[in-house]
Amino acid sequence: MSGNSFGTLYCVTSFGESHGPAYGGVVDGCPPGMALTAADLQQELDRRKPGSSRHVTQRRETDTVEILSGVYEGKTTGAAIGFLIRNEDQRSKDYSAIAEKFRPGHADYTYWQKYGIRDPRGGGRASARETMIRVAAGAIAKKWLRERFGMLIRGYLAQLGPHPIAFKSWGDVGKNPFFAADDSMTKKLEKFMDDLRESGDSVGARVNVMAEKVPVGWGEPVYGRLDADIASAMMSINAVKGVEIGAGFAAVTQKGSEHGDEMTPQGFLSNNNGGVLGGISSGQDITVSIALKPTSSIRLPRRTIDVHGQAASVETTGRHDPCVGIRATPIAEAMLACVLMDHALRYRAQCGDVVPPTKVG
Repeated sequence: MSGNSFGTLYCVTSFGESHGPAYGGVVDGCPPGMALTAADLQQELDRRKPGSSRHVTQRRETDTVEILSGVYEGKTTGAAIGFLIRNEDQRSKDYSAIAEKFRPGHADYTYWQKYGIRDPRGGGRASARETMIRVAAGAIAKKWLRERFGMLIRGYLAQLGPHPIAFKSWGDVGKNPFFAADDSMTKKLEKFMDDLRESGDSVGARVNVMAEKVPVGWGEPVYGRLDADIASAMMSINAVKGVEIGAGFAAVTQKGSEHGDEMTPQGFLSNNNGGVLGGISSGQDITVSIALKPTSSIRLPRRTIDVHGQAASVETTGRHDPCVGIRATPIAEAMLACVLMDHALRYRAQCGDVVPPTKVG
């Protein structure tokens, strides 16, 4: 199976399955000399890990990370950073009943058709548990970008199923189990999720993520566009079916006089382009929104076929997130951080000695 790496200069590779012994990752390209410990990665992994509330999967994992290489006496050496996160709470028997059936909306069918074999335990390689590696790699990128540029990358849950969640305060995001930026919505969202979990069904979500203090000039104008790489990274996250940058699909109804971000000597007057112009960062905030589909693994009976092509019915038991979007915020942050880290290094390699002739804002 190919396609287990992403990035050009900041390159991340992952391996492992949901019910295998462990997940592992390798980060190539982190510059030397940055202070780094397992605790730097762990604080981000703890935000993503399962069992954090009754509204997500009750699989009990500490997601404890162990750094194996690339760090000496507390500092990065420039060598590949290898790390391991062991699976501690596997229950493969939960999947014995569906080993020969394909769950609608899941990767079961496509994996079987492509490889002629699949690991049915928790989806194997297709499991969202793989995103641990992205979050760990993103923690490294976040730290470097923050220390080098003062960059702040953060996100929040903007909609849970039919319930839009208005942005109130960044301070509210860490106060509730939904990563909602309006803590007053918590009781309403909890009631909705309790009813949903009881029904055996699932629901989708929308997550917004942004990066502040991004320098101007990152990205290439044709095939290495910053916005294209961001969109690709976000679409690689399990269950993501839509990506918007800036105004996104709202641009369809805007006029040019409204959408084009006017400039003054003091700065831009709007940010409909999400901080990217012509594939290159404008120096404004990078703003991204992703849509996540409802969880495919649900308790309700669904029509399907088995590996012999015969009609069948499937019900998925075990421990699953009724809404994968609830834990997606740190994942989206991580992917944005990895892309920006990659482009920071690419910019430094080609244009590190260029002094921008004009300053806006």
